[in-house]
Amino acid sequence: MEPFLLQPDRFLQNTLIPYIMQAITHTAFSFKHQTGKYEGKVRDVYTIDDSYIVMAVTDRISAFDVILPKGIPYKGQVLNQIASMFLDATSDIVQNWKISSPDPMVTVGYKCQGLPVEMIVRGYLTGSSWRAYKNGAREICGVPIPDGMREHQKFAHPIITPTTKAEIGTHDEDISKEEIISRGLVSAEDYAKIEDYALRLFQRGTEMAAERGLILVDTKYEFGKRNGEIYLIDEIHTPDSSRYFYADGYEDRFAKGLPQRQLSKEFVREWLMENGFSGQKGQKMPEMTDEIVKNISDRYIELYERITGKVFEPAEYGDNPYGRIENNINNTLARLV
Repeated sequence: MEPFLLQPDRFLQNTLIPYIMQAITHTAFSFKHQTGKYEGKVRDVYTIDDSYIVMAVTDRISAFDVILPKGIPYKGQVLNQIASMFLDATSDIVQNWKISSPDPMVTVGYKCQGLPVEMIVRGYLTGSSWRAYKNGAREICGVPIPDGMREHQKFAHPIITPTTKAEIGTHDEDISKEEIISRGLVSAEDYAKIEDYALRLFQRGTEMAAERGLILVDTKYEFGKRNGEIYLIDEIHTPDSSRYFYADGYEDRFAKGLPQRQLSKEFVREWLMENGFSGQKGQKMPEMTDEIVKNISDRYIELYERITGKVFEPAEYGDNPYGRIENNINNTLARLV
């Protein structure tokens, strides 16, 4: 397998993207009315006036719930702009947290109280679900999986396999719908709503991907509550939260048992596993060479252009990209608080 082999048509127009700039892996802003800051695996989240959040999507990258030692140039911009597009495109299904995206790497929105589960929707048996199935599992998160399925096979209908939302350095854990409700993590009433929202969001994402010659294979959704109402929060349909196959050639490759051409973060996980790392204690992280970093960045840009149909326009970094980001955020906050 060649996990970093790029497709010949990977860009619509961009073929030369400068990689001499440094990835933006951390932010240290201090905003007026700031009441908190949280650093996630990828995002730096600032709370403003206990009512709004500023989500700066950095170039950090994680796999197996571990933050990798090097950032990926332009990754934050790709994730933020894809998520922003899909938040706008799905707001008729469920209200979401976004107010505006004042910078290519930033979204400003409403502060919501996150529900402590992630809703994983799977349309195909692949990735971790296939690894579990291959090892004998015939039930995932309480959902029965029939015998005789093959890797990358489409399910009869999408399934939801929830996980708990882990803290940094710990692993998300599979959990069933019944256990979520019995443990009081989410009420039965709210779970019914987010289950419905997740499936409808997945259907919309599937339709939009098909328009671009892609298959939305699986993805995750997170929800929260504000003023007693459910909101879609965080990212949606990005390469960090989703897996895409190329539709062209899927059937032929599946029939022949060949690996699928895919756009997702799975190739990073596969590269790590091939080099002896799967997030387990005592394992050593393989070296991330400049070539590997560049190729990962290329993959993220490829997905941006494939899924949006737009040419990727790298943000201007100049001598002070942090100043640009901070000024754009401050201009938006001045209109909110």
